Amino acid sequence: MAWRPTEIPDQTGRTYVITGANGGLGAVTTGVLAAKGATVVMACRDAAKAKKVADDIEGDVRVAELDLADLASVREFAEGSSEFDVLINNAGLMNVPFSRTKDGFETQWGVNHLGHFALTGLLLDRITDRVVTLASIAHKQTPKLRIDDLDYEHRRYQRNLAYAQSKLCNLMFARELQRRLAEAGSAKRSYGVHPGVSATDLFARTETPIDRIAKPFIRLIGHSPAKAAHSTLFAATMPDADPEVYWGPSRLFQTRGPVDASPSSRLSKSKDLWERLWAESERLTGVTYKF
Repeated sequence: MAWRPTEIPDQTGRTYVITGANGGLGAVTTGVLAAKGATVVMACRDAAKAKKVADDIEGDVRVAELDLADLASVREFAEGSSEFDVLINNAGLMNVPFSRTKDGFETQWGVNHLGHFALTGLLLDRITDRVVTLASIAHKQTPKLRIDDLDYEHRRYQRNLAYAQSKLCNLMFARELQRRLAEAGSAKRSYGVHPGVSATDLFARTETPIDRIAKPFIRLIGHSPAKAAHSTLFAATMPDADPEVYWGPSRLFQTRGPVDASPSSRLSKSKDLWERLWAESERLTGVTYKF
């Protein structure tokens, strides 16, 4: 039988930090966890918008400012954080025009991967249970990971491929973090998940005419944000969830359906690339993990 959020154990006494929780999957995840008794910290760039969402959710929901496009903001957030149970790296940008973060990184890669890499490293000693990082089926669109030019300094920018690269990095990061945690003998776990396809606000920020037709089309092939959040909720809450599995929807080419083990690209399984990406991420962010 398909897994449902009704199977989530009581979360009273547990605290979750969710990035980008002011809309889409993050808001859905926040609502479900709060209803199960958890304390949820919505870590968002737009704190005012997040507060409006939080005000409509019953339970212990708090808002904190976090801009993943600014490493100074990431460090400030981490410095003000106390011990908690689960970090959900949910925030993301998709197919946006070329720009750079405050630190000079290509924005999709800088926010989706580097911001979360730095955040997780800075918080790792305060996370007691697990890290859940959202990747995407779009990671399969990346034919080659250019470790020598992840930042699009020497090649033509293609917004869809930049997004795919950032999501591949998310998955590789989740897997390499799990490998390092296990090697260190840590009880903490790292999960890579994907939501399939869902008509969230990500499909209305490309600043092209596609914004007008994307969400109606996506509704036809994908599933609702409430169902798209199932893989995140499963990995974040279920005690027996296997961290070696890439969790996501299991039907219609993984775009929708119940949560199950999901296939990933051959490139995403390269342990050599995991290590090289990790080293480059530490170099660029200045964040060194301590296990």
